[in-house]
Amino acid sequence: MGYKIEFVNSDKKSVELNQGDCLSEKLTIHNSPILFGCRIGICGTCAIEVMDSEHPLPPKTPDEKDFLDNMYPGNEKIRLACQIHINTNIKIRKADG
Repeated sequence: MGYKIEFVNSDKKSVELNQGDCLSEKLTIHNSPILFGCRIGICGTCAIEVMDSEHPLPPKTPDEKDFLDNMYPGNEKIRLACQIHINTNIKIRKADG
């Protein structure tokens, strides 16, 4: 089953990903407007703001939660794309640093 990933405030066309695809890995292939660094959740270059999702995303891992609590305290919409395995249609944009 395919899920639509839309980029808010970007002229980049949406992409379709499969159930369980790692968001950062697949967006790199599709030349995403969002840049990625380490891909393991320690650098934060893949921080995105989830503007809308059809269903809740998989929960944050403890490491992702700790990182985001330090870098983006109180903003529950911020996620690390390298830690998200797709399970829904979402609209995203690069997180403001």
